[in-house]
Amino acid sequence: MVGIIVIAVLLFVVVGVVMYFVSLYNGLIRLSRNTDKSWSNIDVLLKQRHDEIPKLIKICEGYMKYERETLEKITATRTACLQASGVADSAKKEGELSGLLRHLFAVAENYPDLKANQNFSQLQKRVSYLEDQIADRREFYNDSVNSYNIRIHQIPDMFVANMLNFRDKELFKVSEEDKKDVDIKFNFPK
Repeated sequence: MVGIIVIAVLLFVVVGVVMYFVSLYNGLIRLSRNTDKSWSNIDVLLKQRHDEIPKLIKICEGYMKYERETLEKITATRTACLQASGVADSAKKEGELSGLLRHLFAVAENYPDLKANQNFSQLQKRVSYLEDQIADRREFYNDSVNSYNIRIHQIPDMFVANMLNFRDKELFKVSEEDKKDVDIKFNFPK
């Protein structure tokens, strides 16, 4: 009788340990997949923004004859963004593109006919909306990555994470270029 109780207790302990291990593993997998999903959500918005840029460039070309260099930089940077690999590379190139788009919208102020163009206005609002959405999703991505990274370094999760080769995920970081002040000049009549 005592032998049966000992076997039952051992079986109960083994099942409990296995269930605990499975619970930790499932939690880590859920966090890992959520970070992947949150980056994919950013990709969806980036794709939408990239789809709008050629339309914006096409409208601007007719009006901004003296801004050819800006339009070419936007086109080249958009291409570079589409070829980016990894979070850090993508973050750097997307930050450059955001800066160029802000510059384009600032320069557009000098072209009253362009500002009055309804298609330009709609695209400008659409791109600005997408920029806001991307910023929100980046924040959510960083929250997800932070939760995941913390969890894989906490005891007892870190033992499971190390056994299964879970590694830190990369946070989205703003490039140094995006942290610089924007140079704004007003051309007031003298």
